[in-house]
Amino acid sequence: MEKFFQLKENGTTAGREVVAGLTTFFAMAYIVAVNPSLLSSAGMEWGAVFLATIISAVVGTLVMGLVANVPYALAPGMGLNAFFVYTVCGALGFTWQQALSMVFVCGLFNILITVTKIRKYIIKAIPRSLQNAIGGGIGIYVAYIGILNVGLISFDSGVPALATLNRPAFWLFLIGLALTIILQVCKVKGAILIGIVFTTLLGIPMGVTVTSETETVSFLEACKQLPSTFGVIFTGAGLPSLFSDVSKLPLVLVTIFSFSLSDTFDTIGTFIGTGRRTGIFSEEDEKSMETTPGFKSKMDKALFADATATSIGAIFGTSNTTTYIESAAGIGAGGRTGLTSVVVAICFAISAFLATFVSAIPYAATAPALVIVGIMMMSSFRDIQWDDFNEAVPAFFAGVFMAYCYSISYGIAAGFIFYCITKICQKKAKEVHPILWVATVLFLLNFILLAII
Repeated sequence: MEKFFQLKENGTTAGREVVAGLTTFFAMAYIVAVNPSLLSSAGMEWGAVFLATIISAVVGTLVMGLVANVPYALAPGMGLNAFFVYTVCGALGFTWQQALSMVFVCGLFNILITVTKIRKYIIKAIPRSLQNAIGGGIGIYVAYIGILNVGLISFDSGVPALATLNRPAFWLFLIGLALTIILQVCKVKGAILIGIVFTTLLGIPMGVTVTSETETVSFLEACKQLPSTFGVIFTGAGLPSLFSDVSKLPLVLVTIFSFSLSDTFDTIGTFIGTGRRTGIFSEEDEKSMETTPGFKSKMDKALFADATATSIGAIFGTSNTTTYIESAAGIGAGGRTGLTSVVVAICFAISAFLATFVSAIPYAATAPALVIVGIMMMSSFRDIQWDDFNEAVPAFFAGVFMAYCYSISYGIAAGFIFYCITKICQKKAKEVHPILWVATVLFLLNFILLAII
């Protein structure tokens, strides 16, 4: 184990990696119940999506851990699954079989741009100031996810405001947050995981930790339902149906493009934001990407693991499988190698039999962990020259818009756009990398196309 995962070389231990893996899993375990509940509203069998969610998470995370040796976990992405249901199947009128086919093609496209190292070159083209802004911005985004998940911010009056603290979940969250901060300040090992477990247990007498009412089938019944989604993209209702109507081809391509753009930049943002400060992806690793042919660097392998997961998930029957920002919780707990990912994959496999208990973990227990990790990640902001307005403008938009738009890719888009604008005004347009120009144009095109459709 030590030799395979290179634990000492990465400054970690097996025990720390296990704790990190458990922390990441608990932070993202909600997807086991949430994803099938969401996708079933598009007409898919709940049990089939339940198993597809777990299988895609297990396979994608294992590839990430065993091949890339980095501590990231994958699962069907929130936001992308909502786009799948409400936009693609709802507003645009595609069947869920056709939507799965789009996800599959999106995965193939992501594999293509990864094999050709386009995604790697995009990362290298991003200036250091924007990379720091993305890292700090993801910190705000992660903390914001935690706060929104627990409902601490209310939008009932039409404007965001602090919710009235009259619900047990709020008090449980505040207790968990205080406890985790105290443990972290006192440098207690496994502080974040201890906080999650303690808060979950405390939530039982408070009536917050309860089993999910969304699971409506047993594991055996879910196995019987899996054939309804597994491989459906290769039937007449899938890929052949998607491309049979020539008049809809432009809309199909635009939708696939939207899937791919969001998936790609969500992953890039996650890797940049969490991997740089912790040393998971070092400058030496990036240099090896330039000089070494094939997939031999950590970044290359991690990007490939992420790219393949989407198509695998689509085959089994779920929306885009992507690298989870909640991986930051495990990284914050000390995870540095693929052993963390292996632990997460094992937990997901077990959850197939214990979904009722896994889904009982309340947001109030995981939200404090996300807030703490968000605070840690905001340290990237210190390397930005905020007194230089030309650097501060794109950094602000890249850092803040992630939370405002609830999207990593949109935050990156805003940063790119204003970076190009400031360089043009400074008459330094030549300093903008050509790939950055292309990415910016693609973002603008995506916004225009989404507005049209």
